[in-house]
Amino acid sequence: MIKFDKNKIKLLSTIGPRASVGLHLLEVVKKNKNIMVLTSDVSTSAGLDRFRKKYTENYIEVGIAEQNLMGVAAGLSLEGYDVITTTFAPFQTMRCCEQIKVNLGYMKSKVTMIGIASGLVLGQLGYTHCCIEDLGVIKSIPNICVISPSDSLETLKAIDASLKSNKSTYIRLTGGANNPIINLQDYNFEIGKPVEIIQGKDVTIFSTGAITNEAIRAAEILNKSNVSCSVVNVHTLKPVNIKNFENYLDNKKLLVTVEEHNTTGGLGSTISDLMSQKSNLSKLIKFGVNDNYNFHGDYEYLKKSHGLDGKNIADKILLNLKKT
Repeated sequence: MIKFDKNKIKLLSTIGPRASVGLHLLEVVKKNKNIMVLTSDVSTSAGLDRFRKKYTENYIEVGIAEQNLMGVAAGLSLEGYDVITTTFAPFQTMRCCEQIKVNLGYMKSKVTMIGIASGLVLGQLGYTHCCIEDLGVIKSIPNICVISPSDSLETLKAIDASLKSNKSTYIRLTGGANNPIINLQDYNFEIGKPVEIIQGKDVTIFSTGAITNEAIRAAEILNKSNVSCSVVNVHTLKPVNIKNFENYLDNKKLLVTVEEHNTTGGLGSTISDLMSQKSNLSKLIKFGVNDNYNFHGDYEYLKKSHGLDGKNIADKILLNLKKT
């Protein structure tokens, strides 16, 4: 297992999750020669140029043919390889959804899929590249784990965990370079087990992906108004187990979800499903993209336009607490 010290964590944060993936796989392949990395014309975007040049026997470029990408990946998996595929999130998921369903979900070929630049970070290119639907799509397919890391370190922990898992995994990368550090030190990452970053007794904010930084900011603002707020990093959207969430659901004045995804089908829906298993229901507020394609623009603009900045989250939580 590769260890990460504070200097390494800072470096990973600076270069962002995409470049971190390429850097990490250079180390992974040294210990696992059975790795096969497949891309659809995104070696540079996925930080894999050095890997492509140095480990030619472990790398396949299929071109802009994502459906074929998943077919080749499934075939290699059946031959015993540890297969990783990567391209931009909407193409990694929706363009080849049938191949994922049949080959990975139904036939249970094991592949680790990495969807780069998901969420709102490519908002200047519009919603052909900006991806707010992938969690809902992949969550609906049986036999596939779904992970949305909060920062670069957690991205690499998720890759390591996915390679050890016996199921296919979709890893959703959000945010860009110089992304905030959420996890300040190395830790024992477990698929399916959320991480409480801040403890609080009044409100629980569930967050997933890079937007967790804004959830933390909201909690800090609320603390100044004497609202004790817990922030829970839900890095795994599937599988989820109510036993891992009960402490965060019970005895709260308000529950909140924050995500760079449609409010339908993503984290908000996951928490709603868990709440349906409880009898003492709290009120739930969902922050995300409210089922529309209204805005185009850069990352910071889109976060604010969809109310995903820390101040707006805190203000709406305070407003709702006054109503309770």
